[in-house]
Amino acid sequence: MSAPQHRPTEALSEADLERLQALLDDLPAPLEPLDVSMVDGYLCGVLLQPSVVALEQWLPPLLDSEGRPIPQRISDELIGLLRRRHKELNLAIVGRQWFDPWVFELDEDASPSETVLPWVAGFAHALDAHPALMKLPEEPLLEPLAALYLHLDPDDLEDADALLEEIESLEPPTDLEEAVEGLVSAVLMLADVSRPLKPQPTQKAGARAGPGRSRPKQSGRR
Repeated sequence: MSAPQHRPTEALSEADLERLQALLDDLPAPLEPLDVSMVDGYLCGVLLQPSVVALEQWLPPLLDSEGRPIPQRISDELIGLLRRRHKELNLAIVGRQWFDPWVFELDEDASPSETVLPWVAGFAHALDAHPALMKLPEEPLLEPLAALYLHLDPDDLEDADALLEEIESLEPPTDLEEAVEGLVSAVLMLADVSRPLKPQPTQKAGARAGPGRSRPKQSGRR
């Protein structure tokens, strides 16, 4: 994996990422926690909900994908790392800024969709656990959701005819960079629907415009 050149204060380092995965792996059986790539997609799905999802609501489905009761005592270190990533992603989404998804290259024969699948699966898990986003009007959600769910097996999208039709109109990404850019673009498009920006005061003539969406020279984690 390659780290971005400029990291905000809250960003997790490579060592933090490895520590987070180790803490998730150390959770007691029979819990089945998400891995760090799924965690990242899951947190984006949480942050795109039209109303704030409290830690007490979003933490249990992350620590066990099957919805089993979680221990009363969870490592403060684990929660701290998760909260830092949650904050970092929230700042990016609120500011409509590009961010670096936790996507990890597989072997050289893996397709772009196979590589980003864990991230997308985590995102889908969030929408299953927290369905408020999917209760919004369907039309503006179709394009960005299709851009994400085209990486899933169509059999996993039962009773979603309009979404499947939208997916069929899309070309799959040709490489990993394009696939990762598609994830981020879709998240920011969904934010325009579920978390619309407040109107800004009219700027005086000659005033400098505020920041728009920006992207780094590299995206994704290799």
